[in-house]
Amino acid sequence: MGMDQILYGNAVREWLFAGGIVAVCALGLWLIERFAVRKIAKFARTTETQLDDLVAHVLGQTKFWLTLVIAVFVASLSLEVDALAALVLRRAAVIAVVIQGGVWTSAAITFGIERFVERMGGKDAAAITTASALSFVGRLVVWALVLLLILDNLGIEVTTLLTGLGIGGIAIALAAQNILGDLFASLSIILDKPFAIGDFLVIGDFKGSVEHIGLKTTRLRSSGGEQLVIGNSDLVSTRIRNLGRMADRRGSFTVGVTYDTKLEHLEAIPGWIRALVEAQPDTRFDRSHLTNYGDYSIDFGTVFYMTVPEYATYMDTQQAIKIGLHRRFEEEGVEFAYPTQVIYTIPTGGAGADGTSAA
Repeated sequence: MGMDQILYGNAVREWLFAGGIVAVCALGLWLIERFAVRKIAKFARTTETQLDDLVAHVLGQTKFWLTLVIAVFVASLSLEVDALAALVLRRAAVIAVVIQGGVWTSAAITFGIERFVERMGGKDAAAITTASALSFVGRLVVWALVLLLILDNLGIEVTTLLTGLGIGGIAIALAAQNILGDLFASLSIILDKPFAIGDFLVIGDFKGSVEHIGLKTTRLRSSGGEQLVIGNSDLVSTRIRNLGRMADRRGSFTVGVTYDTKLEHLEAIPGWIRALVEAQPDTRFDRSHLTNYGDYSIDFGTVFYMTVPEYATYMDTQQAIKIGLHRRFEEEGVEFAYPTQVIYTIPTGGAGADGTSAA
């Protein structure tokens, strides 16, 4: 076969030249992308700015098969091809560019969110939750635009398509009200941030720490270890107690002593309790008083506050206060009250009802 022989409308020499263009373009683009990424990444390690890290990360997401499609289109410009083939190649190249642009943009969004989470260091769970959700929404918008651009490039009337989707969307919305309700509720949670990952929630009879906030459900890990899955629409329509946002934790307890406790001890007990509370770290004493004369005890009520919200710290502090009070009662000879009854009996062997002695 001679070099000048015509094959599919072009000489063999021209086909070989076009193949060389494909090889050179593909290899050149691949080498540039690889060496550029390495050089920029190496340079980025010597600087504090994040811009060069972003460029290196984005270029690292370049897809070889997309560059190959572009190389084939460039090579086709040197050949005589029919109108249909030229149209297909041109549209394929445009689609490749659009997809590669979507990949780069999505990578840039992911890079920005990951760096933001690293800077937060897990300190602000609400901000991290919002950032993760915005990352998903941002990438969803990017790929929706990529799809619309591809359809437009293929000659599909996008306006008509969107109109049809709008009419169909109404029917779908009516058939999937619960799903859409959970979806919009998740956006409400993300934007309003009533709770974040790591917060401890009390929802009716259920309680647990937030593990995951999804588009349809939120998952909690209960104190017993099981996972609670609750629909987002149920969450936004009910009252939620967010113990994770507590600034102070209120503590209170009542202690009862017996009725034969000395008066000076009754007067001193509130002072003993106050000293024990103030001796504990992260506490603020509020009050302690004799509050009630019960059926079998004299009751003292005490209220104090923890300046840290952790439940385990609160329980440790309350235990230390009560053990200290128990020790002080033992030292002072004060007895804790417990349910008792005293029965008084009248002897029958003494004087009679009329005052005379029994025989």
